[in-house]
Amino acid sequence: MFSKQNNIVLFVGGVGGAKLAYGLYHTVPHDHLTIIVNTGDDFWHYGLRICPDMDTVMYTLADLVDRDNGWGVADDTRQMLGMLQQYGESPWFGLGDKDLATHLLRSQALHAGKSLTEISGHLTASLQIGCTILPMTDTFVSTMVDTVEYGEIGFQEYFVKYRWQPTVKALRFSNIDQSTITPAVRSAIETADTIIIGPSNPWLSIDPIMHIPGMQTLIQGRHIPRLAVTPIVAGDALKGPAAKLMQEWGYAITASRVAKHYTSIINGFVYDIADADFDRTDLPENLRIKALDTVMNTDEKRLTLASQLLTWTEELTQ
Repeated sequence: MFSKQNNIVLFVGGVGGAKLAYGLYHTVPHDHLTIIVNTGDDFWHYGLRICPDMDTVMYTLADLVDRDNGWGVADDTRQMLGMLQQYGESPWFGLGDKDLATHLLRSQALHAGKSLTEISGHLTASLQIGCTILPMTDTFVSTMVDTVEYGEIGFQEYFVKYRWQPTVKALRFSNIDQSTITPAVRSAIETADTIIIGPSNPWLSIDPIMHIPGMQTLIQGRHIPRLAVTPIVAGDALKGPAAKLMQEWGYAITASRVAKHYTSIINGFVYDIADADFDRTDLPENLRIKALDTVMNTDEKRLTLASQLLTWTEELTQ
């Protein structure tokens, strides 16, 4: 039977994954939860190291997040961006004034030789976050997007500057071959009782994590419940470009197609109750599936989904 004392590892990207992270954070003891976050979205901007997904998860768990956007700090101001404009700049990435403190401290620590894992530990402790939030690697990895309109561009240019409207031909994870699994990430996975892939974009948010050399093998070697939660509900993405990417690549925009993407690393898949016609034709026979309400548009629904996922892990061990 599932115990709240079990160790949970959650893989996530930004906003969608942060919602499930919030649910788990308020469901299990904090010291039994480790959240491993995509850092392929990270980039240097005005000399600062920006880690959008890490910060979204951190702000969410610290109850600092701008809930209207799902990212950034609530009630933040943009005076710094206004000053940049006076200098003739055209700032396209929304750095808030409070948010800027995070990037300043992170960049200062990186220049002092600290690892991203060490820095994240300091920041989360300072915000009194009880669980562990880890970058997927301490190596700088960049998700590069090959587009029809602009050629290959950085992820944040694609996602923020061009509002994910360019047509995507392919993705490349720059420097991924030189990346390594950190001791903290390895320990979390090796001691996990349950692994969950959150409802983040499979290709933009989760694939960078899974392409770290040795990561998939490490996960596959754990004979424990390994679940993924769909980001596709009723033929569309709740947020972001997942459905648009699937259409551009000729994939069916279904939860079943997401499950197929993950079949080498999961033994359980959660789709939404809105998809009563879930098709498991091309999925492994031993893949367990479960229909739950995955639309986490209230705090209560975040906690409910987290609790239901953890309860389901009992079935996956039978």
